Parts: sequence; C-alpha cells; structure tokens
Amino acid sequence: MVGGFVPDLPMFALVLWSTRVLGLPEHDVFGRLYFSDSWQAIFAVDHGFLIWAPLFLATLWSGQVLLRAFAGSGLLHAVADFATHHDDARRQFWPLSDWVFRSPVSYWDQRFYGDVFAVFEVGLVVLLALFLFWQFRRAWQRALILAPAGLIVVPVILTGGFHGLHGMG
Repeated sequence: MVGGFVPDLPMFALVLWSTRVLGLPEHDVFGRLYFSDSWQAIFAVDHGFLIWAPLFLATLWSGQVLLRAFAGSGLLHAVADFATHHDDARRQFWPLSDWVFRSPVSYWDQRFYGDVFAVFEVGLVVLLALFLFWQFRRAWQRALILAPAGLIVVPVILTGGFHGLHGMG
C-alpha cells in the first residue's frame, strides 16, 4: 500500500507547503499552481510509467516480495491515474513524450462521471476490504485493512452520500 501512496507524496507536500506555510488559498493552489509547469514537471516524474514499470520489472527478478509490492502498487497507482484523470491528467510517458491522455472518466469531476466513479470506488474498497479481512486472521492485520478502508467508507455512511469524496460537492 505504501507504494500506492508514494506517487502523490510530492503533491501532498506541495499543497501542504503552499496552504499551511505560505498561506495561499486552496483555490489558488488547485486553480493555478497545480497546473504550473514546475508542478506538472514533478507530476510527470512521480507518476511516470518509465519510473514505475522498470522498477516493478526489476523486482520480479530480485525475489524481494516487499519491494515488488511497493513497486507494483506504485505502478498500479500510475495506471489508475492514467485511466481516471481528465483536466488534471499527467505526462506519464515523460521523458519520451509530453503527450497527455485525457481520460473520458475522472475520479472526482462530475462532468466526467466522477459521481458514478465514486460509487464504483467505494464498492471496490468494500469488496477488497472484505476479501482481505477474510484472508487475514490476526487482529493487527485486520486493523491495517479496516483503517484505510474506513477512511473512504465511513464518511459516505455518515453523510449519506459521496459529497465530500475527492472534493465532490
């Protein structure tokens, strides 16, 4: 799971620095800075297929299961973002190309089925959490499964909808 979080770490750091330290309003960060050349250059690297795919392939021969899980989840994140970003798509084939695939589906933007995707996403989280919960018997393992799943599912249950999921309102 950690590898799946890593591609977004630079974005989280940039957003936190911009909003908390510099005091910039979120609409300025996500409306201007997010799309700036410097931020997009970082996103081209941290979501790059030419970073994650070779790393994952190298782990196939290494025998390191944890490293394989790390690289595989990072690659899966990059693939998922490729399929679910429209206006905020990234240059995932950099440095070979600056081409950007603008998916017809967005994981957050209702104009591009973000509301439908939210239902799919929560359903997938529930199904995968139940599957993993069934696979693992130790309490600490189950807690590690339920904690991140709960971060997605509990707000939906408490609010009765997907309003806050990915900024949808």
